[in-house]
Amino acid sequence: MKTIFRSFIISGLISMLFVGFSACEKNPPKEDDITYASILNVSDDGTSSLIDANLKSGIVETGPLTDSELAALQSLKEEEKLARDVYMMLYEKWGSPVFLNISGAETNHLNAVNYLLSYYGEADTLIGAVGAFVNPAFTELYNELLETGYESLESAFRTGALIEEMDIKDIRELYEVVTNENIIMVFDNLERGSRNHLRAFNRQLTSLGVSYEPRYISLSDFYSIVNSPNERGKQYRMNGNCLLNQ
Repeated sequence: MKTIFRSFIISGLISMLFVGFSACEKNPPKEDDITYASILNVSDDGTSSLIDANLKSGIVETGPLTDSELAALQSLKEEEKLARDVYMMLYEKWGSPVFLNISGAETNHLNAVNYLLSYYGEADTLIGAVGAFVNPAFTELYNELLETGYESLESAFRTGALIEEMDIKDIRELYEVVTNENIIMVFDNLERGSRNHLRAFNRQLTSLGVSYEPRYISLSDFYSIVNSPNERGKQYRMNGNCLLNQ
């Protein structure tokens, strides 16, 4: 039964990669019709996903990616997959809805990074099986995170918080090699999503009477994040005509 359930969850989440980014017309709007909208959808529990149609409408024309920008996207693809895969497995183990909800959001984030890779002509947008990564370091980290997350529900929530602060740190470092406007738009919102997800996991730990201590971001930064409301994201000019209002 567990195997069947796991297969159902995995196939459902992976299928989002293929249906999320449907065709979007590219006709530029008339000046009077210009609209601004967020590309980030945030649920009350903090689960944060990029709005596929709005992301496509917010894309602007740029030059080709630099080697550093391509490497940044490929690295972030692995990191978003790591988060998704770990949360899927932790949901199967513990059944907490926070893992199911955020694993779905991470599928959406992975989808967004893959869309950028495809948009700039990169052919390799394959995802691979759960727990399988191009970089062996991610495979090792995946196994370590699962081992810790399987110890107890508290450890699982700690693992989630650790992944989110690691994402925040890594995205901030990737900014240093990126000037492409479209990548910056996606990175900005993925970082907001990670901060919201960190808030969500911290709330779970707080409900258990546990105080979390960050490892990848400063204590002051951590407190600033968890003691502030969920972030909804800035407004972007919609250049296409597939806007979804949220």
